[in-house]
Amino acid sequence: MNKLQQLKKVSTVVADTGDLDAIRRFAPVDATTNPSLLLKVASSPDYRPYLDKAVAWSATRGGSSDEQLANAIDRLAVLVGREISTIVPGRVSTEVSARLSFDTRATIDRARTLIHYYQEEGVEPGRVLIKIAATWEGIRAAEILEREGIQCNLTLLFSFAQAMACADAGVFLVSPFVGRIYDWYRRATGEDYRGMADPGVQSVTRIYNYFKSRGFNTIVMGASFRNTGQIAALAGCDRLTISPQLLDELERDTGPLATVLTADTAGSDDPRLVLSQEEFRWRHNEDAMATEKLAEGIRQFHADEVKLEQLIRSL
Repeated sequence: MNKLQQLKKVSTVVADTGDLDAIRRFAPVDATTNPSLLLKVASSPDYRPYLDKAVAWSATRGGSSDEQLANAIDRLAVLVGREISTIVPGRVSTEVSARLSFDTRATIDRARTLIHYYQEEGVEPGRVLIKIAATWEGIRAAEILEREGIQCNLTLLFSFAQAMACADAGVFLVSPFVGRIYDWYRRATGEDYRGMADPGVQSVTRIYNYFKSRGFNTIVMGASFRNTGQIAALAGCDRLTISPQLLDELERDTGPLATVLTADTAGSDDPRLVLSQEEFRWRHNEDAMATEKLAEGIRQFHADEVKLEQLIRSL
């Protein structure tokens, strides 16, 4: 077996793309999208019919130009997500606007709207995960949504404080960003980390062991990989969301792949804590990498949202 086949035996493989052809090729269980991937899809002539349909639909809704623009972007995300749902047997993750990262009520409203749009397209809520930035406000929104039966994927997760708060909120899934953590430490130290020495791998391993040893049901999905070595170092993690390029590399590699993480052997020295807002903010603030990367990630997603808005305005 190649490494992708071996990996699928111990972890649920998720495609980190909106490219329908890539999803068909690699046959993942789930797929995730984000504003950057949505912009890439919308910029491709192959996906122009989805964009045209979303814009035409938003015009029928009326409202101000800004409201129509927001509706078109949400509908585009849902149209692409619906097509993905016809390919994967599991779930599609669709992200709320980065602008709402610090607004609990608006995040809840947008999540409900996305679920409603999916239902209009014939996709039931159980096939969808709402992606929300793991800010304090985003975590509180997810806590409420989970109680309503709307399951969430908490993204842009860099600190252990974020992970603890997500688990206590009962969120369905968290996405720790391996590659972006690696990027920060490599830039800060000049060291090229490998295997278990990789700070991104260490972060996911710590979260996985804490969740499993403390009895949390929240799924851990490693994300944002830079190389297949990072993926191999986390084989056995609940889920791994992987770009088409790295999926291709795994598929072409016929070497052995060892299982690294298992729930049966998970152990953690981290005490079980329920963080108040003040404690959460302080612990997150104490982690310079996490503070910088969370803010940067929100800004980057917002920048791509603005580019998508400009693309739609130009039609």
